[in-house]
Amino acid sequence: VQLQAYGGGLVRAGGSLTLSCVVSGKVSRVDDMSWYRQAPGKQRELVAQITSGGTTNYANSMKGRFTISRDNAKNTAYLQINNLNAEDTATYYCSAPLLYYLHDGSPVAERAWGQGTQVTVSS
Repeated sequence: VQLQAYGGGLVRAGGSLTLSCVVSGKVSRVDDMSWYRQAPGKQRELVAQITSGGTTNYANSMKGRFTISRDNAKNTAYLQINNLNAEDTATYYCSAPLLYYLHDGSPVAERAWGQGTQVTVSS
């Protein structure tokens, strides 16, 4: 079971991008799914969260241009970013608490992180 983030790339300022985060493998429960980002030389910061019921929460500085959504049937979360600017250049990570079972039936509850996807905004 793992998270995979993809959809990043090189985008011109003013453009838009949609990132995807997929939970792969047999998982029993996926709670809140979150997107974080880390710019060069800066700490990782929360961008947005979404509960399994669809309730969203955004970091104050992210409100307006970022939209988080999810498809529970596909265990996938999305992050749409509009009107990109240079400050959005960062590695974007997704994270979620997962519950799954090993082959011997043992439960595993852990917070998983995706590998990150790079977003670079050019002027």
